Amino acid sequence: MSRGVIRALTVLLVLCVAGLAAIVLRPNRPVPLAPLPEASTAAAPQILGQFTALAPPLPAPALTFTTREGEPASLADFHGRPVLVNVWATWCVPCVAELPALDRLQAKLGSELTVLAISEDRTGAAAVDPFLRRTGIAALAVYLDPKDTATAALGLEGLPTSVLVGGDGKILGKLEGAAPWDEPEMVALLRRTIAAR
Repeated sequence: MSRGVIRALTVLLVLCVAGLAAIVLRPNRPVPLAPLPEASTAAAPQILGQFTALAPPLPAPALTFTTREGEPASLADFHGRPVLVNVWATWCVPCVAELPALDRLQAKLGSELTVLAISEDRTGAAAVDPFLRRTGIAALAVYLDPKDTATAALGLEGLPTSVLVGGDGKILGKLEGAAPWDEPEMVALLRRTIAAR
């Protein structure tokens, strides 16, 4: 093999490695979402921070998952009370960074809002239970979705994603990416959005 060919292959290899590094090391920047396709275009969504309130709210899909003990559960089980559905996984770095704030939010709001943390880990409780013990997450209601049904049902594009559902079963808003859920501004935003229903 000639030196010219070796040099060209080396340059190509360096460019491939640099491109891969740029993709892998790209910072996670949550992007405000457009309204879900089914939403009316007559009323524009109200965007506060990264949270997109839907106008008008949309019916939540039939979403099923399991408890960590393997018992069936669904979003319909929580009808009548506001729910923040957070779809996450233990392998997702921004999800792991966000979970303690969600845990503190649940502890702070108590019965005002139920935070459902639905794990997409394919090994279910085998991955989630040790993670929860290690991190000290205690206030959250953590559920499992190893078959990844939440992604299709909610039309998710990535993790973490959170969907606020009112007590009437309507989606009030959506946020893609991690958020400081226990910050006073975010708590006030959630309360205002829920109260508006």
